Amino acid sequence: MTLADLQKDMISSMKTGDKVRVDTIRFLVSAVRNQAIAKYGNAWETSIVDADVSDVIKKQVKSHKESVLSFETAGRAELAEKEKKELDILSAFLPKEISDEDLKAMLTDVVAASDPSNPSAGSGQAFGLLMKSAMAKVGGQADGARVSAMLKQLLSK
Repeated sequence: MTLADLQKDMISSMKTGDKVRVDTIRFLVSAVRNQAIAKYGNAWETSIVDADVSDVIKKQVKSHKESVLSFETAGRAELAEKEKKELDILSAFLPKEISDEDLKAMLTDVVAASDPSNPSAGSGQAFGLLMKSAMAKVGGQADGARVSAMLKQLLSK
């Protein structure tokens, strides 16, 4: 997903009168621009890449998920519903995640490649290193929480 694609989608949503979608995409475009300016400075327009856009989308999705949880816990159903609508819009821009079976196969290779003779194999630092290699292997095809849960499941066997 490129910034230009987001802007085209926003314009078409304006034409159809979908206010929630327009507001959500407008906020997303603004967040992408802000991150690009922070990362690349004045040359952000020529330097921005699709990975930057997808990183911002992932952050926004995570933020909206947390907001939905918070609003539901606080008993604010109307705000939770609004956040869910925005979350659905944002989630549509994310690439499809891989299946659990494919993820398990990828992570089995990562766990097998780790050093089992490491005395600190159960430590948090070792898990952190394992998680880092797992996320590099997965390459954004799965959420970090899913990867972490699957790794813990594989290590407990």
